[in-house]
Amino acid sequence: MNNDTSVSRSWQRHLNKLRWLILFLVFIMLILIPMVSLYQNYVATHGYDLLSPSQQSFYDFMEAATSPFTDEPINGLDKIKGTTWSGTFFGLQLSDPLAVLGQMTAGFKVYWPFLLSALIPLFATVFLGRIYCGWICPATFLYELNSNVGALLRRSGFNFGRLHLDRRLKYLVLFLGLVFSAVFGTVLVASIYPPAIIGRELYYAIALEGFGVGAVLFVLTLLFDILVARRGFCRYLCPGGALYSLLGRYRLLRIRRDVSHCNDCTKCNAICEFGLNPMRDDFGQECNNCTACIAICPTNALSFTAAMHDSSNQGKGHLSPGYQRHHQQEGAST
Repeated sequence: MNNDTSVSRSWQRHLNKLRWLILFLVFIMLILIPMVSLYQNYVATHGYDLLSPSQQSFYDFMEAATSPFTDEPINGLDKIKGTTWSGTFFGLQLSDPLAVLGQMTAGFKVYWPFLLSALIPLFATVFLGRIYCGWICPATFLYELNSNVGALLRRSGFNFGRLHLDRRLKYLVLFLGLVFSAVFGTVLVASIYPPAIIGRELYYAIALEGFGVGAVLFVLTLLFDILVARRGFCRYLCPGGALYSLLGRYRLLRIRRDVSHCNDCTKCNAICEFGLNPMRDDFGQECNNCTACIAICPTNALSFTAAMHDSSNQGKGHLSPGYQRHHQQEGAST
């Protein structure tokens, strides 16, 4: 491995930390947006004296927090609105491709401005793969924390969460979700899509001081991941995961193994929440380029590369004991 390659791979090991930071910031953003919206409503009504003591405390806190940025909260705090389902970010309208597809099937009509708002996420997925699932989805932040809880329980002797289902099941969920959206004329797929659920429920909790039925459904997905299958909802049931897997099948950014630096330690396989097999070059369309396998690899054998297909199985890592013994025996026989 030349020095430039070594530096590049060492740098990529830290991408998982950056990913966690982005996931955290996205989640915080989804909390702040309804807080700002509620504060703007209070300001617009000019009824501070009519607010309850707790509402006045909230008003004072938001006023102190936002005053360094703007003295016109009604207009000055509108740079970011919406959720990861569909929102406006500094004047740029962005929508989840599933939101657009759901709207089209529910209404049997293409609303072109809405369709255009999905083009950037769409092209990002085509080139970079399922980065929304791994790097932006607010549910991923909670699901990965939940995976740590499940791992702790399994280490404590609770032997559950090990079921393996057919990954193609989520494509059926996507198909049925779109069919029912068309039949009932509403975007029903959003009712079972975790990123959409989280955006709605956080708004309900903060702006309306209560939760909807979606909160119950999301808790059930967390229990499903712990009790039935590790990261089971994303792997087997998520309609958005199904769509992004299809869109990112021929992505250009892929993780590739340098077999000459692999020691077959299996750490990459153990860390992969989607049950893939990086140790034998099996990433496929399910990989969301989360970089967890890159971060944990002790020999820097995994790194990003530009390619439309994964490498075929390259066999044992050249630093593995089995590979070393085999070649020593071959050398002795000759």
